Amino acid sequence: MSTLPEVNTANFDAEVIKATMPVLVDFWAPWCGPCRMVSPVVEAVATEFTGKIKVVKLNTDESPQIAAQFQIMGIPTLMFFSGGKMVDRVTGYMAKEALSQKIKTVLG
Repeated sequence: MSTLPEVNTANFDAEVIKATMPVLVDFWAPWCGPCRMVSPVVEAVATEFTGKIKVVKLNTDESPQIAAQFQIMGIPTLMFFSGGKMVDRVTGYMAKEALSQKIKTVLG
């Protein structure tokens, strides 16, 4: 079970779009095997980059409107937001080293 905060249709705008720091959103679903594989990686980078990037999870089964809005066609999808705009995305499993490098690129 993840310790990361969940976002949904009700709080996505406040927690992601209006966030004061970059945000990584993990789009996932409970039935998704690859989502369970990437979850510990996402948790690890959340710890590694504490205070630099906000990391949240969005259950696509519970918030299909948000998934549709951002054209999520496959999960897991990791989406990076900065200044209220989507700046990058990755679909599928990503190793911790690669995800850390991607975050460093997003952070500049």
